[in-house]
Amino acid sequence: MPRGDKSSYTDKQKRQAEHIEEGYEHRGVGKDESQQRAWATVNKETGGGKKSGSGRGKAMDTGPSRKGGRASASRTPEERSASARKAAATRKRNAQSR
Repeated sequence: MPRGDKSSYTDKQKRQAEHIEEGYEHRGVGKDESQQRAWATVNKETGGGKKSGSGRGKAMDTGPSRKGGRASASRTPEERSASARKAAATRKRNAQSR
């Protein structure tokens, strides 16, 4: 089987990769890079393509998908900094009132 052959993947894995790829493209990542990242994520989560044999099933690790979809990644560093300053001021004000 040549490298890049996706025939050993399940339909679910193929759908996952397609969905992840669309997300990367929506965020401005190029087509080829999106595809590479999507399949890397699917491999990390599911352990690769179909595996034959009894007892080979393992739980999915959804951490890699969550890591890439954090809301803070869409904010600029200035917005995150302003939010952190506001939170610090709120904590200080609340501590003084206790």
